[in-house]
Amino acid sequence: MWLWALLPVCLAVFGTAGIWTVFAVAVTNGSVNLTDGFPYISHCGTYNPQSCLFSQICNISSVLALWIVVIRFQQVRDCGNHGKANTASIVLGFISSVGISVIGNFQQSILMGIHLLGAFLAFFVGLAYFWVQLFLTYRGQPSPDRCWVGPARATCCILCTALVITMSVLHNRGFPSEAAACEWTLVMLFFCLFGLFAAEFRHIDCHHLTVQTRAGRSDCSPATLKVNGYVANALS
Repeated sequence: MWLWALLPVCLAVFGTAGIWTVFAVAVTNGSVNLTDGFPYISHCGTYNPQSCLFSQICNISSVLALWIVVIRFQQVRDCGNHGKANTASIVLGFISSVGISVIGNFQQSILMGIHLLGAFLAFFVGLAYFWVQLFLTYRGQPSPDRCWVGPARATCCILCTALVITMSVLHNRGFPSEAAACEWTLVMLFFCLFGLFAAEFRHIDCHHLTVQTRAGRSDCSPATLKVNGYVANALS
């Protein structure tokens, strides 16, 4: 089912196009003045009407990211890796996905504290998630794409770590434009990291759905149903 590879690609393309659309709208209607400096992503999406668009983009991206996190967790587990790293990955991925939604729904001009919490969950916890995924890339079952996916994922993780540190230092030292540029680059790399899952997802063959009837019922016999490439097992 190579179609599963389209899921991370859709997130990467949709998210990238979405936030740059918000930027374009903010500049066009004068909500952001580039002569005052390069804006943060959140600053572009804090005023109407682009704030509504920004919230919707973050919500959709959050759902897609969570979907990818769950599928990747199941894929690694099906390949025989039941370790703590895989469990940690789904926990970190879930938390960072929630952070994306928090960023979009709590604009900095309304609730700055919650907005910053969402940014921490999305960036810092999300970065931890991708480092765990890098570990699982080499820990899990060998893949024909590992020879290039591993180095690409490692490069992006290293760059993201450097950008997070640089962004924090620049922001605290009073260089908002430079910090904002780091933020935009960081988000672009995050979308690239999500897009790399397409290499692993294209090897997914099918999903197995197991349905078990209530104890004591004997009117259903074991059966296997295959529809459109999906296998469903019904067990009595």
